[in-house]
Amino acid sequence: MILAGDIGGTKTRLALYRAGAAAGASAAAPVAVPRTERTFPSRDHDSLEAIVTLFRREHPDPIDAASFGVAGPVRDGRSETTNLPWVIETPALATLLGLQAARVGLLNDLEASAWGLAALGPEDVLTLAPGSPGARGNSAMIAAGTGLGEAGLFWDGRRHRPFATEGGHAEFAPRTTLQDALAQWLRARHGRVSWERVVSGPGLVNIHAFLRDTRRTPASAWLEEAMRAGDPAAAISEAALSGRDPLASEALDLFVALYGAEAGDLALKMMATGGVYIGGGIAPRIKDRLAAGGFIAAFEAKGRMRALMESMPVHVVLNDRAALLGAARHAARD
Repeated sequence: MILAGDIGGTKTRLALYRAGAAAGASAAAPVAVPRTERTFPSRDHDSLEAIVTLFRREHPDPIDAASFGVAGPVRDGRSETTNLPWVIETPALATLLGLQAARVGLLNDLEASAWGLAALGPEDVLTLAPGSPGARGNSAMIAAGTGLGEAGLFWDGRRHRPFATEGGHAEFAPRTTLQDALAQWLRARHGRVSWERVVSGPGLVNIHAFLRDTRRTPASAWLEEAMRAGDPAAAISEAALSGRDPLASEALDLFVALYGAEAGDLALKMMATGGVYIGGGIAPRIKDRLAAGGFIAAFEAKGRMRALMESMPVHVVLNDRAALLGAARHAARD
């Protein structure tokens, strides 16, 4: 029995898997169904240990191993989460779970998602660009959500080996006059501007605020109210997709173009001839806008490298449990 966790800035999801069902060995394998699963609002708790304690109180089944995908860098079994005031350490988790430290894994959440790719079925992805027939080689994964995560998958000739990066915190590289103005606007407010400042949920809110300020066009009163009442990024994207607010639609188009540009840069750095996967919570909700052409146009606009970019398959991951399943597969790897 395996305990798997997907630890994000907004929510923490824990589940129990049978080891055999969690391992998912091929790309055609169906997603394993957890024995039990529960989601917790991350910010309602002061630590991962507190959430694990609640979960184990409800589900005390004996477990043999555990892995947790965490939104933040992981070094030597320790992570200071990027969008939560938490410090997570494997020795503390091992003690809590009554396991040897070697049986508890802690990995970046995008690395966990990359582990989960091999267990997704055709219904779990939407192809934006087919790439070359029989494409093989390294792959890459990028995911906008509360932040911007990026990971690589090294192809060793037989299988992909996922690894983490913190590429979402690299310097934002504007490509147009409008994007130059966005960078200057953000720089005045934040100093250094990373890709996460523009390609993430808060990034979409930043883009909308920039356009509102520079266009001197107030947002619709109903949209402003929806942004105050709930998730502002979700409100903007819903207003854009419904066609009810032109400013929101322009903000989403710019967001999509920036998302595609950074996905292309990541693909170049990883030489991702085996494919690029778009994960995270935002992509499935705006999949129609991603498929409209702006994302792939920006992805492929790499000058002399255009032909290489056109050879790379690009997919949207529709299954929101990829990171959770990946954490389970990571724990079951031995």
